[in-house]
Amino acid sequence: MRKTLIVAALLAACPLAAHANDALSYTYAEAGLTRAELDQGDDFSTLKANGGYLRGSYALTGATYVFGGFTRVSDSESAYGIKLEGDLDQYELGLGWHMPMSDRVDFLAEAAYVRLDLTIKASYMGYSARESDALNAGRVSLGLRGTPSARTEAWVKAGAMDGSDMDSEFVGSLGGQFKFNPTWGLVGDINWIGDVTQYSVGVRASF
Repeated sequence: MRKTLIVAALLAACPLAAHANDALSYTYAEAGLTRAELDQGDDFSTLKANGGYLRGSYALTGATYVFGGFTRVSDSESAYGIKLEGDLDQYELGLGWHMPMSDRVDFLAEAAYVRLDLTIKASYMGYSARESDALNAGRVSLGLRGTPSARTEAWVKAGAMDGSDMDSEFVGSLGGQFKFNPTWGLVGDINWIGDVTQYSVGVRASF
């Protein structure tokens, strides 16, 4: 009888253990490489910049979390004897809320402060000029985050960003993670902010 009870308890615990393995973590640290492409709308139609990023998230309660990130990219382009060098820094700090829609999918709502610092240096025949611009804005997004399998995760978000020095712009994110174990995973995503498209790949540690 005792053995029967032990076996029954183990069998009952299996679904709970599987659910715990598939649970989404909202506390993590992430770092990696990124590439940003800025559509200039002129002869320098696309400024491509490469660099790195840091991101993190921390669960405050069962349904809310804070998140932030920093990205720095730089590159140069040349045309008609003119050389352009660009640096783009991006800062983000926000608050998110999530609600389970099923055992594997969460609904997300996020609001964040975003700052973009863009510096462009133009050089031609020994002469150079530098121009800098900073943008402060707010972002709101809605999305879904889920676990298609025990080792994979995917998310999609869409929203808008607006600020005093800009028109409202579409923002979006599409990404995924492959989990090596419950802590470590390989992540990749694509983010859109107006004319800027950002491709990233990195390593995430979930806690």
